[in-house]
Amino acid sequence: MTFDLAPKDFLDDELAKKAAAQEPFKYIDETAVVELCNGITREQLSSCGIFRAWFTTLALNLQLQDKEGHPFQEKPFILQKIMVQSVDWIEDKKPSDKPEETPRRRILFLKIDSLITNGPGKPKLPGIAFLRGGSVAMLVIVKPKDSRQERFVVLTEQARIPGGSMRFKEIPAGMLDADNNIVGKAITEIEEETELKFKPSELINLTELSIQAASHSSEFLQRAMYPSPGGSDEFISIFLCIKELDRLEIQQLQNKLTGIRTRGELIKLSLCPYEDLWKEGARDAKTLAAWTLYEGLLRSGVLQRKLDERKGKAIRALQDRTVPVQEDSDDD
Repeated sequence: MTFDLAPKDFLDDELAKKAAAQEPFKYIDETAVVELCNGITREQLSSCGIFRAWFTTLALNLQLQDKEGHPFQEKPFILQKIMVQSVDWIEDKKPSDKPEETPRRRILFLKIDSLITNGPGKPKLPGIAFLRGGSVAMLVIVKPKDSRQERFVVLTEQARIPGGSMRFKEIPAGMLDADNNIVGKAITEIEEETELKFKPSELINLTELSIQAASHSSEFLQRAMYPSPGGSDEFISIFLCIKELDRLEIQQLQNKLTGIRTRGELIKLSLCPYEDLWKEGARDAKTLAAWTLYEGLLRSGVLQRKLDERKGKAIRALQDRTVPVQEDSDDD
């Protein structure tokens, strides 16, 4: 099935707000089309969150080509065609669903190709992409209460068939759900994979903190890390979680079996001394990125200021709860 590409039908609502004063369709050909494979309709594609986010990001960044200093300013590229080559679905079940209800389905993955050129007969930009949306990853550091020097990082070991591994070692991570609640998903993944409990106020978004502290391009991108932008749209928000535990509680994490079996999650936990993280997690991009961001933010003082700020807020909140209410007295 092929149909004309109507850009407004595929814009992500949140990302589109950034384009209010822009011309997001300037470099999308008026005759551009979308070609669908079997198993998906135009309506299903237009309601797919991962496709809408990818398309909106591309549309917004295409139109930035006319900005002064852009490498393609003189010969801008134009989107002419999008080909959806395959689609994978998943049953979107929630705890509140009744057993007799028909499970809802949503698109899990898309494989697409795009025709983007800057003139007749010119080579096209590499456009094959695996769309899977966003993820979260957590650098979980646990410290024994009886030691100020020791630090351990919680790692997971599980089968990662796409990488050909049956026991891939990495920091806890998980894909975002349809609601894209990044902090909520981070807490859920920590609880499911480590069985540790955290409050939202105990999490620090390392990627967001780093991007705020740096001078980045003016492109419209997620405030996250892109592990493989040459082949996938995946972006990962990396969080820091630090917790002091009794030494026995820390020891009990080693070799602990976790994960949700009904989703095929068979996870074993392991503890890595923080000083060895760079080599123990060398094969996992998330782990190396988390270690790099943590070290960089710590050395620059940005992370310590954030930790001090949160500590100050916690102290003030505690004081507000404990200060006695002074009753008015009658003067005779």
